[in-house]
Amino acid sequence: MKKFPVKAICRAGIIAALYAVLTIYLGSIAYGPFQIRPAEALTLLPLLYAESIPALFVGCLIANWVSPYGVPDIVVGSLITLVAACLTYIIPRFVKNRFLRAGIGGIFPVFLNAIILPIMWLIMGGMGSFWYNLLSMSCTQLVWVYVLGGPLYLAFERLSHSKRSPLYPTNVFVLRQRQKERDGVASGQDLSQK
Repeated sequence: MKKFPVKAICRAGIIAALYAVLTIYLGSIAYGPFQIRPAEALTLLPLLYAESIPALFVGCLIANWVSPYGVPDIVVGSLITLVAACLTYIIPRFVKNRFLRAGIGGIFPVFLNAIILPIMWLIMGGMGSFWYNLLSMSCTQLVWVYVLGGPLYLAFERLSHSKRSPLYPTNVFVLRQRQKERDGVASGQDLSQK
């Protein structure tokens, strides 16, 4: 059985708690078609941290427990967050540029929430028109994920290069890329010394 580093477990707990508390604290304005949910900024963290996937799921599950939309929001909303986090996690495998990673990684939480939640509300008996809900969810998700989450991700990415840093990544694709970069630099230095 693989051991989980204490840093990763602590980070997962902090992410889950932040998501839940930031959402629950805002009350009813954090739910519905026009969501004031700054916790969505955390949805870019799977680009760096594997443990943020279950942490975001648990945080969203706890936050949606008090949702006025009941069980459908608890189940569907939390599963959307889980799927979006899993898809965001694999982006560093294909995208090397950190700015482009943030741009592409944010597509999943924005798109999945903007499409699936309005469908859920429509099935539940309507809450405004589908197109209004789609537009308002898209706008609010874009703000929280890109305007708040983008700078947060870039700051964490910049501070995460030292192995001693509490922000050191656990995403295997990021670690592989950094190892290749180190190997490339080391082999370049070996060639210049010959």
